[in-house]
Parts: sequence; structure tokens; C-alpha cells
Amino acid sequence: MQLEVTKSSEKELTFTASGVTTSLMNAVRRFGVSALPVFAIEKVTFYENNTSLFDEYIANRVGLVPIKTPDGYKADETVLFSLDKSAAGTVYSKALKSGDAKVAVANNDIPIIKLSEGQEIRLEAQARQGTAKEHARFQAGLIAYGKDGDEFKVTVESFGQMPAKEMLVRSVDLLEEKLEEFEKALKKAED
Repeated sequence: MQLEVTKSSEKELTFTASGVTTSLMNAVRRFGVSALPVFAIEKVTFYENNTSLFDEYIANRVGLVPIKTPDGYKADETVLFSLDKSAAGTVYSKALKSGDAKVAVANNDIPIIKLSEGQEIRLEAQARQGTAKEHARFQAGLIAYGKDGDEFKVTVESFGQMPAKEMLVRSVDLLEEKLEEFEKALKKAED
């Protein structure tokens, strides 16, 4: 197998791969898109909201804001976020303050709501890890490939929860882990 990186940045990784099967490339793609656990806000408690938007609408917007997902967190760990704004103007994702500096908003410039004079919004939110199989808010990014002869041109695009290269590495590690579990179950079934 040969890999050649053609573009590498925090948000995007592009490379060509040869000596690999379509089924393996597709398995890596599927794991990266739907099985990779990332943090996302799921539960939102409103203490004040005198805006024209319903709580549920704002909660949905907040839930779709990408949250950085560093390695080393357990699946059941949660992180609390808070938002408290009362000044007129647009409230951006950077207003979501995290209780854990490592698990923070990935993109500070996502508009959540526009406040008029006298309007206020105050909420607490809980982020947990999940996968895109549950809900789109837990999707880490996109992985796409095209085949040119026996060579694959692969693009990995991160939504910001982790760098694109890390997203690919974690996807491969997760696939390897699942294959080892399958192998153990198969050996146990043979006994």
C-alpha cells in the first residue's frame, strides 16, 4: 500500500492511495462519517428566553455547533456549557462557555440568534459523545473518494471537532478495534 499526501491542513486532508481495495476504502469512509464518537450538545435547559424564537429552535441550533473532541474522554462523560447574553446584536457560538477548556466550541463564528433591545437569553447545555448513527449533530466530518484506475483520490474534511488527519487515524483505529472484536467472537463461536 502506498499513500501520498497532496494537501494537509487542520480542516482538510487530501491524499492518493494505491494497493488498497474498494471495500477497505469504503469501510474507512463509513467509520469516519458515521461511527466516530464526537462531542455535541444534546440537553439544553433555558432559564431566560424572551426572544421571538422557541426554546426548541434555539436548542437545535446550539446542538449543531461543532464541539472539539480531544482523545481520552470516556463515552459516558459529559461537559457543561453556558450562555448568558442580554445585549442587542448577534449571539455567536463563541458565547457558549465550556466547563472544560479542552472541550470547547470548534468554530466561534456560527450565528445562533439575533437579540433586539431588551431581549435576553440564558441557558445551560450538556454535551456528550455520540455517533452520527444516532444524529447528524455527532458527525465529525466527511470522507469521500474517487477511483482512478487502481488509485484512490481521498478527501477528508473535518467539521472542526478534530483535525482532518486525526479524524482519519481515529477512524482506522476504530475499524481495527471492531475487526479484532469480530475475530474474538468468531474464535469463541468455533470453540
